[in-house]
Amino acid sequence: MTSVTKNWAFGLIFLTTLMTTLAQFFLKTAVHDRPILLIPLAAGVALYGVGSALMILSFKGGQVSLLYPITATSYIWVALISQFWFGEDVHALRWVGIAIIIAGITLIGLANKQHKGAEHAPVA
Repeated sequence: MTSVTKNWAFGLIFLTTLMTTLAQFFLKTAVHDRPILLIPLAAGVALYGVGSALMILSFKGGQVSLLYPITATSYIWVALISQFWFGEDVHALRWVGIAIIIAGITLIGLANKQHKGAEHAPVA
């Protein structure tokens, strides 16, 4: 069974990563000051719920094995928010790890393109 992943599915999964990253931001904000702030906590939980729903919808439009690894891009957004908003130290070794994650996602995408090309190649 061959399955083509639709562009809207990629858009939804990317939106999922942004939603879950924002959820993490709100959850961190909720516990950053004592006592726990209920509005950021509720916002974080709600965004996780919306992100999950978007992920499920995106899976209707394509291959889970291609779409799900894209959620790892949230590591990039979380590292950026952690460093620039919360002032946390994100050391060089973490950035190397993030670069490896990006390389892995790229390889998965390239492998999918090569596989699709092999499906349409003439059989000898």
